[in-house]
Amino acid sequence: MEVSDLRIFLAVARTNGITKAAQELHTVQSNVSARVHALEKELGAALFRRHARGVALTNVGEQLLPYAERISRLVDEALHVIGDESDPCGPLRIGAMETTAGMRLPGVMAAFTEECPRVDFSLVTGPTEQLVRDVLEYRLDAALVAGPVQQPDLVETSVFVERLVLVTARRVTDLESVLRDPKILVFRTGCAYRRRLESILHARGAIGVRCTELGTVEGILGCVSAGMGISLLSSVAIEQYGGRDQLRVHELPEDEARCETVFVRRADVPPSAALTRFLGHAQAVDQTPPVLRMVGGSSAATG
Repeated sequence: MEVSDLRIFLAVARTNGITKAAQELHTVQSNVSARVHALEKELGAALFRRHARGVALTNVGEQLLPYAERISRLVDEALHVIGDESDPCGPLRIGAMETTAGMRLPGVMAAFTEECPRVDFSLVTGPTEQLVRDVLEYRLDAALVAGPVQQPDLVETSVFVERLVLVTARRVTDLESVLRDPKILVFRTGCAYRRRLESILHARGAIGVRCTELGTVEGILGCVSAGMGISLLSSVAIEQYGGRDQLRVHELPEDEARCETVFVRRADVPPSAALTRFLGHAQAVDQTPPVLRMVGGSSAATG
């Protein structure tokens, strides 16, 4: 059984069609059909049912699928580990929270891609819960998420420590009245900062919290400055925002403000040379917290 045959099988299963698999693999349809037929002959069972819209896995195909995925993944891992440590190559799939990607990683990625130009680097952003799930299910090699994660199948390394702050429109001076009937501007469900903000509001007795979801830091801060609601973000995000003079930053107690960003990877997958180099660059980032200029009293500041 050839690994290449299993990868063709996986492509057909993923695309539900011989023609689509051939296009994805940049080969001719007859080659895909022949390799699938050879694999079926070797196994002594049909792997796909043909129908008008393409193909579907048979029961045998369904049984083979997880083994084929595991074998393909193990071959990739072996190539990464055995590859030249002095010149890493191949794919590296890293996940990061939206705020981390925008505020912390541009310099990291620039330094890493300069050192490892042969690595096919890709970055995926999303909420902590989704990124952790993607690492656990082998869709990502590693991810930068809000910690602690404390998952037994993951290796967790501390990388950044963020200071979280409540942010409102600049005209808001009475934070307590806002917190009694808050409208929050947040990322989608699964975001660790969103969970922290909901916990902070709950601890202060807020009820009936109204929520608007947005997809970017800039979108959230723009809506906050327009008076549409409040949010909880890293002080670094506030400092780097172009319209920060239209915002008011409200400090939090240390236990609510401190948030650790951790680098997680699967414990059963040896780290590739590329992954190790990337982590090294991330750990080298200057973590000096931004100095926020005080505006409008002792409880608020803007950068």
